[in-house]
Amino acid sequence: MPRTLGQNQVHISQVQGWCRADRELPETAPPEPDERDRTIAGLIAERIGDGSCLQVGVGRIPDALLASLTGHRDLGVHTEALSDGIMNLVDRGVITGARKVRHRNQHVATFCVGSRRLLRWLDDNSAVCLLPVDRVNDPRRVAREPRFVSINATSEVDLLGQAASETIAGRYWSSSGGQADFARGAMYSAGGQGFLVLHSATGKGVSRINASLTPGSVVTTLKNTVDNIVTEYGVAALRGKSLGERARALIAIAHPDHRDRLRHDARKAGLLH
Repeated sequence: MPRTLGQNQVHISQVQGWCRADRELPETAPPEPDERDRTIAGLIAERIGDGSCLQVGVGRIPDALLASLTGHRDLGVHTEALSDGIMNLVDRGVITGARKVRHRNQHVATFCVGSRRLLRWLDDNSAVCLLPVDRVNDPRRVAREPRFVSINATSEVDLLGQAASETIAGRYWSSSGGQADFARGAMYSAGGQGFLVLHSATGKGVSRINASLTPGSVVTTLKNTVDNIVTEYGVAALRGKSLGERARALIAIAHPDHRDRLRHDARKAGLLH
């Protein structure tokens, strides 16, 4: 068990009992990105400037994004989950935290998930500061970091820009995590950006961008909070756009097989004329 630093120490007087265990902690191998993931990562990486402060989720697209940032300088980290990809950029000198406003030169997170190499790297690493989730995910604290960039995955988006990230095909799959918190924080950060990423279609060819969300879906991130939606076909910048402009931008990054249907559905819904 790595000894981590931050606001996470408990005095022995607060402990009622303990037991000792001698076995390895579970290891989570980083997933292997595919070509779509790398394309999405490249679209976001070119929009991230040196000195930005990052919040990155866990998964194939976030890992591909982190791997594509090796040419950047003085990036910071203020994220819920710290992964191997962040560790690799710290070791390369890309992530330094030198331009952060809060916890300068430290990498802030709430939990860590990854390989045994990551667990060894965390042990007594004073550059990593683990803080409670109610502090790390607080949009007001996030907004104080200039050039804050939030990157999270979603499962379905409608033509208004509403993002359903907790349900798949209308069935509950996962909780919201910090997605909405960081999206709000990035919205109020000076020079901040928020990105929600998804493949344009499922493995069976079903569009992930639709005129309306699948019945039973939960809206995780509101349309008025969503900034950019990214698929392998491009970036739809939605902040400040009208409903018609949103629909056009989202149809443009949908899978080509579904764009004609989406235009028809958008006209029927009164979004396009």
